[in-house]
Amino acid sequence: MSRTALTDRVGTARARGTALFIATLLGIGYLTLHGLAHSAEAVQRVPAPTVDEPVANAPGAEKLVLAGGCFWGVQGVFQHVRGVSRAVSGYAGGSGTTAHYEVVGSGLTGHAESVEITYDPKQVTLGSLLQIFFSVAHDPTQLDRQGPDSGSQYRSAVFPRDAAQKRVVDGYIAQLGAAHVYQRPIVTKTDLLQGFYPAERYHQDYLTLNPTQPYIAYNDIPKVENLKRLFPDRYREAPVLVTVASAAH
Repeated sequence: MSRTALTDRVGTARARGTALFIATLLGIGYLTLHGLAHSAEAVQRVPAPTVDEPVANAPGAEKLVLAGGCFWGVQGVFQHVRGVSRAVSGYAGGSGTTAHYEVVGSGLTGHAESVEITYDPKQVTLGSLLQIFFSVAHDPTQLDRQGPDSGSQYRSAVFPRDAAQKRVVDGYIAQLGAAHVYQRPIVTKTDLLQGFYPAERYHQDYLTLNPTQPYIAYNDIPKVENLKRLFPDRYREAPVLVTVASAAH
């Protein structure tokens, strides 16, 4: 599939209303319509978790599945985080039989667009990943939407792999809520992971491969810029790409 055809196909799927899509492309009226801002001025670093996973006897790699709206931006952010060796766009929360983009887009499959992050806990902890997630990767106060995308497939969610990971996640959400970090309640769900299904190849590394595509330039590039600004010690310039890793095997 050509780059032009791919942009047309996915860009059309992202348009949830003609007026909203045009406003996004032109970059006008968007913040007024939605009360959202992922700009450098609007995003702030949230406190680190008071309770984190132990790292003394941590294995070589751990995994965490996060959902925060369109997986393009979430993947793009975590591909620039030191200690992350892989970040794959995909689907979680539903069955493998319906884990396909055109079907998930109906909002009826139970899936959320998600990203599976593989990381070295001795370089970056679960708590650090969550801090980045709640600071710059998405807005955890939006219910069943994120930016211009609406529907349960764009919900805010963390899919812990086990009870120990879930305790850290739930504890952090409670911590942020008690501190009143956000003006609105956090709506992030924490359901134990039942399965993660990688998305179609044309969704992988989309931010890096299409930095000037209007949706990416307006909604997602600022997230990476905020990562660099707020977490300079966690940021790495060269992203770890799925397509490069796949080609190497």
